[in-house]
Formats: sequence, C-alpha cells, structure tokens
Amino acid sequence: MSEEYSTQELMIIAAAREIKDHERIFVGMRLPITAYGVARLTHAPNAVGLFESGVARYEPAEGMLYTMCDGPNQEGAAWTCGLIQIMGMLSGGRVHAGFIGGAEIDKYGNINTSYIGGIENPKVKLPGSGGASDIAAMAQRLIAIMNHEKHRLVDRVEFITSPGFLDGGDARKRAGLPGGGPSAVITDRAVLRPYGEDNELHLSTLHPGHSEKEVRENTGWDIKSVPDLAETTAPTSKEMDALHQIDKDGYWR
Repeated sequence: MSEEYSTQELMIIAAAREIKDHERIFVGMRLPITAYGVARLTHAPNAVGLFESGVARYEPAEGMLYTMCDGPNQEGAAWTCGLIQIMGMLSGGRVHAGFIGGAEIDKYGNINTSYIGGIENPKVKLPGSGGASDIAAMAQRLIAIMNHEKHRLVDRVEFITSPGFLDGGDARKRAGLPGGGPSAVITDRAVLRPYGEDNELHLSTLHPGHSEKEVRENTGWDIKSVPDLAETTAPTSKEMDALHQIDKDGYWR
C-alpha cells in the first residue's frame, strides 16, 4: 500500500476502480479525466474513453488535460467527431458507465445541477445539464463524484437535472429510463451505493480516517450502512504511480 496520499488522490483512484476492462466510459470533467487514465494504466488497459466534446480515446492523452476540450485530448484520439455522434452511443445502449458531478444529490441518487432555491426565484442558478441528464438516463450505470457535505447530500434535491432512482424502488423503470441508474457515489469521506428494494444510497465503504458518525453528521438524510460495511482500500503503489504519470504536475491531486 502507498503510505501517503491526499483525499483527492483517494477519490480519483476510487473512481478509477469503478471502470472495468473493455468498457466504454463517458468520462466527464475534472477528476474522472484523471481516473480514466489511472484505470487504463492499471487494471483496465482496454477501456475506451468517450468525451462529450466529440472524442473517443484508447490511450490516455500524453499532454495535461484541464478540460475534455483541450488540444492534447484530440491528438492521438481514436475518433474525433461531434457531440451527436458521441451522444448517439448512449441512446444505442453502448455506454457501460458514465461519470458526472453535481451541486446536490439525494438519497435516491437524483442529481441537481440547475437551481438552488426553486425555479421561480432561485438563490443560485447553476450550469444546468449539458449531457449529464442523457448520461444518467441511458448509461448502463452512473458514477457520481462530489464532496460530502450536508447541503450537498440532501434528502430530496430541489430540482432533478439528472435522474437517479427518482422516488426509489422501481420508479426509474416505470418512467421508462433505459439505463441502470447510480451504482456508486464517491465522496471525500466514503463510497455510497444503492442497496435494498428501495435503491436508497447506503454507506458502502469508509475512507481511512473517517467514521460512520462523521458521515451521518454530514449527510442530509438518515443514511444507513450496508451489512458488510468496510474501509475503502488505500491506494496501492501501482495506482499512485499511474496517477502521478497522468497528473504530472499534481493539478488534480
């Protein structure tokens, strides 16, 4: 195990572990860009990265990426096209997993990136969906990454930008959404996963140095734990080496 790592590094590596070999991954922005590179260099050498900007990659970009639209992401790409061609892979059921973030997420994995304080007179107007709603609706599974704060992990989001399990249970299926819904929420304190018939997010693993009490105090609903609650595995030396190779200057770490 690697002895020294930051919370951000653990989040990136935890996200990378969600990627399986040979999968097509909608990478998204920020930390998932680095997570995809780490996965490719470790356990998923055949994963394919899809970017909403119209890029598909096999190998991680050689240059540093701050956004998916940066030049190095196009250099050496397997495919450069347009938004319609890339998003069309979602509607065709060809995307195994997608990463998104958000301002709020609730106990059923619904994500808000639109309004805080209601639609009529919002306190904050957020960026909106972009392709996030499509990813959440149609990817075979959804992975969310966000900081674990009580005002972010709420009992019910004020606006559903990207659907999770809606009201819980089979509500997602009844609504006709083809994708599988949230499979993991990676925070700076823990990893949450849907559990039980209601598909409510439960505490699945605790990051080293964090406790159930701390997580409950920073969650906006009465969060429960899975029966086999464990500690998040610390980054290995191989994972850390891959992360440093992708993020040479430590920008995302």
